[in-house]
Amino acid sequence: MIDVGEKPVSRRTAEAVATCVMNLQTAEAIRGNTLKKGDVLQVARLAAIGAAKRTDELIPLCHSVPLDSVQVQFDWVDQTRLQITVASVATGKTGVEMEALVGASLAALTVYDMCKSSDREMRIEDICLRRKTGGQRGDFTRP
Repeated sequence: MIDVGEKPVSRRTAEAVATCVMNLQTAEAIRGNTLKKGDVLQVARLAAIGAAKRTDELIPLCHSVPLDSVQVQFDWVDQTRLQITVASVATGKTGVEMEALVGASLAALTVYDMCKSSDREMRIEDICLRRKTGGQRGDFTRP
């Protein structure tokens, strides 16, 4: 594990995205909240927050980061593509990119799990860090 003991404390933010691509029937069921397993977006929101909070338990050598906040947003890019955005914030000595990425990934996997019975071809695409702020290397925004 990297020694962050000498690094200054600063406010750090990260935003990650993941996209779920599905058939139209499944997308309409999510929007209409008619799937048998329940409210897909609310369950995925809870999964994202829980995953972000437990990132250090899931990824070897990842520091424990006390998060100040985790925000989850769902946007329909088009009729069949759901983009999930997870933003994490912490005040500490190390970044929160992994927390945002794990949150977005688990939210997408939760959508997949809740919808797999109605869409066997659903897929998850484009999991990536969109932006980050804070830290020694400075800010980053994906072009």
